Amino acid sequence: MNIEIISVGKLKEKYLKQGIAEYLKRLGAYANVSIVEVADEPTGDNMSETEIEQVLAKEAERINARLAPGRKVIVLAIEGKIISSEELAAQLDQYATYGDSKVTFIIGGSLGLATELKKRADLSISFGRITLPHQLMRLILVEQIYRAFRINSGHAYHK
Repeated sequence: MNIEIISVGKLKEKYLKQGIAEYLKRLGAYANVSIVEVADEPTGDNMSETEIEQVLAKEAERINARLAPGRKVIVLAIEGKIISSEELAAQLDQYATYGDSKVTFIIGGSLGLATELKKRADLSISFGRITLPHQLMRLILVEQIYRAFRINSGHAYHK
């Protein structure tokens, strides 16, 4: 399987980089996983709705420029469908089984994702209704992708 993660913003925290690197190494046995960073837009306090929409539109433009055609697109959005690890595993397995082995996950910036990207997605998922920093979501996502492959290969990692 070929999995790409497009994420807004540059990862700075060393501990997150180390955790992600560890899971990417582990995932090497199961899939080709890559991470693409696109620049985030500066944001400030008390932004108007118009300013927020402008930021989201610019970030969406950068994401769209990196989206390859013919890929399944999964966006991470707080209002997306809450899924379990087993459900993510089943979804990835279904994609692979039916010839959709190229999947792109999209993680937005601090303001989320533009509506157009959410509408374009094949699936919108959430890891819960709590708000998490988008940099931390990268680590959580690669861990969950690894967990999904372990589940699908019959290992007890999910317990």
